[in-house]
Amino acid sequence: MIRLFANANYDYIGLRRIAYVLTGLFIIPGMVMIAVSGLNYSIEFTGGTLVEVAMKKPAAVGDVRAALIQGGVRDPELTNYAATNTFVVRARLGAKATADEREAQQTAQAVSAAIARRFGPVCTPQAPAADCAFRLGRYETVGPKVGSELRAKALIAILLSFAATMVYLAFRFEWRFGVAAVLATAHDILTTLAFIKYMNLEVSLVVVSAILTVVGYSLNDTIIIFDRTRENLHKYKREDLAGLLNRSINETLPRSILTHGTTLATTLALLIFAGEVIRPFACVMAFGIFTGTFSSIYIAAPILLLIEKRWPGKDARGVKARVMPAGAPAASAPPTSGIRVPTSG
Repeated sequence: MIRLFANANYDYIGLRRIAYVLTGLFIIPGMVMIAVSGLNYSIEFTGGTLVEVAMKKPAAVGDVRAALIQGGVRDPELTNYAATNTFVVRARLGAKATADEREAQQTAQAVSAAIARRFGPVCTPQAPAADCAFRLGRYETVGPKVGSELRAKALIAILLSFAATMVYLAFRFEWRFGVAAVLATAHDILTTLAFIKYMNLEVSLVVVSAILTVVGYSLNDTIIIFDRTRENLHKYKREDLAGLLNRSINETLPRSILTHGTTLATTLALLIFAGEVIRPFACVMAFGIFTGTFSSIYIAAPILLLIEKRWPGKDARGVKARVMPAGAPAASAPPTSGIRVPTSG
């Protein structure tokens, strides 16, 4: 068994203010940039034209993409079906797509001309099959309205995940844990959006799926720390909440390092060796592993401590000073026990 940092004893809670400053310096400029210029949405969200291209001979995705860019096709998205040498090209000519037949025809003609310039003429009834390099299949237009519906559904999916998290954690722990976990997850979404803006990544359905995966990954890590905190509340009945949170994070640190390390290794392999379609997913996931771990330690746990200080439960431990009557002798007994831990008479 490999157990790294088995005896870790770091004061994570004591560094929470530094963590707040660092994450603020990362998030705020990104949000300002998004507010000023917005995100770079893919054709799936903004609308465009889909063109099917069947090559006679195998061709590399990178070569086809380079030919399209050189031919003036903006930000082409390619899906390759290698068994049939068929490419599905999603592209648009203007800055904004229009859902009409003229736009689709112009885009299909631009795609055909760009590929012909690099690989050879298009197959037509007038051109013999032996002399042509590819054949155009179907083409169709995806309107901007469809893209707006997809954006709305992506937002609804994220909000539903928040609601499900609140219900689950409130049922398993209590509402304070649920609020802390949701706020930490909101932090992960903001940092990931800022990262996407800094890297100028195109927001496609693949990237949205990566964001949702990051949300689930971060929630899983947060719940593991909170579950260990709940166990320690019963095990160490005289330790204050800040000490218990530090203890719980340190105890789960070996598990976190092994889990996150193996996940990151897989993600980096995708980032390095995968194609253009998967690479944005791997890039966002690699960052998500970092920000999810950061938020579980430096956001979720400190927010839980802050909530207990501000709205302590009836058995809140070590987060609110006991008020003694005037002239009363100092109590020699230790503080009462903590969250959901019954005190003895």
